[in-house]
Amino acid sequence: MKTLFRNVHLYLSLGAGLVIAIVCFTGATLVFEKEWQQLFYPERYRVEAGTQRVSLQRMMAGLREKVPGAEVSSVKVYGDPTRTVELSFSDEKGNASQREAGRNREPGKEKGTPNGNHGPSGGREGRPGGNQQAFVNPYTGQTVGVSSQRSPFFSTMFSLHRWLLMGDAGKMIVGVSTLLFLFILMTGIVLWWPQNKKILKQRLALRLNAGWKRLNHDWHVVLGFYSALFLFTFAFTGLAWSFKWFNDGIYWVTGTESKRPDPPLSVFREGMVPISFDQAFRVAEDRMPRAEYYTINRPKEAEASVSVTVMPGDAAHERATHQLFLDQYSGQPVGQLRYGERNLGARVRALFYPVHVGSIAGLPGRIVAFGVCLAGMTFPVTGMIAVLLVLPVGNWR
Repeated sequence: MKTLFRNVHLYLSLGAGLVIAIVCFTGATLVFEKEWQQLFYPERYRVEAGTQRVSLQRMMAGLREKVPGAEVSSVKVYGDPTRTVELSFSDEKGNASQREAGRNREPGKEKGTPNGNHGPSGGREGRPGGNQQAFVNPYTGQTVGVSSQRSPFFSTMFSLHRWLLMGDAGKMIVGVSTLLFLFILMTGIVLWWPQNKKILKQRLALRLNAGWKRLNHDWHVVLGFYSALFLFTFAFTGLAWSFKWFNDGIYWVTGTESKRPDPPLSVFREGMVPISFDQAFRVAEDRMPRAEYYTINRPKEAEASVSVTVMPGDAAHERATHQLFLDQYSGQPVGQLRYGERNLGARVRALFYPVHVGSIAGLPGRIVAFGVCLAGMTFPVTGMIAVLLVLPVGNWR
């Protein structure tokens, strides 16, 4: 029976090993993306706390002085007094690009569809677009930095991680390889399983003083065992971004609908003027105080409501956000959806990202995710070396 599992493990690894190595490596680089960005560009994220903050309108005016024609679509205000305010915007060139993309977009591919246009960062998944981000000192109103939504390096890493820089074809390759990876991990555990206590001790510890061949074998077998459960979890949750049927299956298993409730509408009359970001922020802060951050999105339609995403200070994880909806003309709250009020399927689906990146367990969890992904990158290499040592090329069938 083990011969069957060994062959399955071997041939699936030969087929998917390179993609698995790429996905594991890029996954490791993305675990601490925010921290790397803040390390390399500290002026974008941190300021010295002052006593009086300027208005959001003043911040947007400062941005337009720096980037003429900038149209702000959303504002992110942090509860931390040392954090900058983040303005998402598009300039005249970006607006033109977005209009062209809108004309060429396939039906059913609109932002926010169940096909999964929301990635780990919570925004667009690195696809071409016109959105940029400005970082503003909330005490002076000065724009201290402007960048794309993702740096070129991390954008490339993310695109490799999700679709191998190959669009929908790459997305399918990653999805199928991830699915095969689950079977590789399961057959690997079967092959690892010891027959007696003596072998068990050998398969639980690396022998660093052994020869390189033995060390290669132990690295693959021993570290593979310790990493298997984590890698299985990361791969399993990753399927939700690769396959619509898997994503839909979450809601089917939980007996709930995947469609979100339609947001409430604003009362529109000719000549009415929308509220400012400052007014929306004051209402949101009053209704849901002491939040980690507030993200205020400008509505695109005349009858749409202002949507405010609120991360409560006591949130269970980074996707456990509340939604507050405001009439865009009166500023009055017209609805809300707290995380605990979402249906079971939506709450389970929201868990997938923090589990996928290890943040569900805080900093220790992300450290584990980083280390496990780096180890996972090496397993196709050490496995191939082990196979070549046992089976010379002339003996392959």
